[in-house]
Amino acid sequence: MEKYSFKDFSLHKSFDLGTVTLSEQDIIDYAKLNDPLEFHINKEAAFKSVFKGFVASGSQILNTFHTRSWVKMFGNTIICGLEINNWKFLKPVYANQPIKGKTIIVFFKPNEEKKHCVVTWRYEFTDEKGEFVQTLEITVLHRMD
Repeated sequence: MEKYSFKDFSLHKSFDLGTVTLSEQDIIDYAKLNDPLEFHINKEAAFKSVFKGFVASGSQILNTFHTRSWVKMFGNTIICGLEINNWKFLKPVYANQPIKGKTIIVFFKPNEEKKHCVVTWRYEFTDEKGEFVQTLEITVLHRMD
């Protein structure tokens, strides 16, 4: 996976985060640590729920793309995260459902004096039909060196 630097950043630039497909076991393992609701960890409860099957915890999609792709691409530039906004859970994500991720720079403010820049990233996660399952914005402070 390609690593990027500040020089690669520009307003409205889009970066492909790849595709993730979570298995039932991935969903169970994540939920046991982070969101131990019955419909995430128990097959019978999952199929009796409103979802009629295993669905990922809301945070699992972001966390999976973040660790598998985004950090590998941009981690060398990060000073710290500043905020998360407008996190929308639009459709459930089921086990074995491929989800595509991309991120777009929607705000970009360099500070030459301090050698850092503030970047707001819009994340878009879509299903096999191209429909949004989640969207959110994360603002991060990046190094400019």
